[in-house]
Amino acid sequence: MSARIFAAPVSGSTYVGLKPNVPKLLPAKDSIAWNQKTVSNGSRTHCMKTWNPIDNKKFETLSYLPPLSDDSIAKEIDYMIKKGWIPCLEFDEVVGSVHRENSRIPGYYDGRYWTLWKLPMFGCNDSSQVFNEIHECKNTYPNAYIRCLAFDDKHQVQCMAFVIQKPTNTTTI
Repeated sequence: MSARIFAAPVSGSTYVGLKPNVPKLLPAKDSIAWNQKTVSNGSRTHCMKTWNPIDNKKFETLSYLPPLSDDSIAKEIDYMIKKGWIPCLEFDEVVGSVHRENSRIPGYYDGRYWTLWKLPMFGCNDSSQVFNEIHECKNTYPNAYIRCLAFDDKHQVQCMAFVIQKPTNTTTI
């Protein structure tokens, strides 16, 4: 191979090799505007708000949204049932999130599995049936995290999960 193959310009491109054909792409580096818009390595920066992890844990699929209304929960459950998935409720009174406490080996996490609220709702064909169980679980465990899961019994996988209730007083690890 010859060096000319790599140095040949690409048609329609303003670059030949690593050098631009356009003599002046950026303003002079000694200008005030340049210094205000760049960082020390010469790159342009834009401010972006990041997620605050302090007392702001994220859980399942819809946890970045405000708490779901009963209508929103009903629509999610109707979607599960329409797809043929089996709704299931779980709760956790302690932490409500996946964390590492007892072991540091790869693939081991505490809090991955929550306590099952009754059995999965096989044969459920209406979101009101799931809502009855949700309200019963909320009344029994008012200070617990409660989530709704969807299982696909054909593929033996969890397809969907979202948090229904977060307690007002949280315990962090």
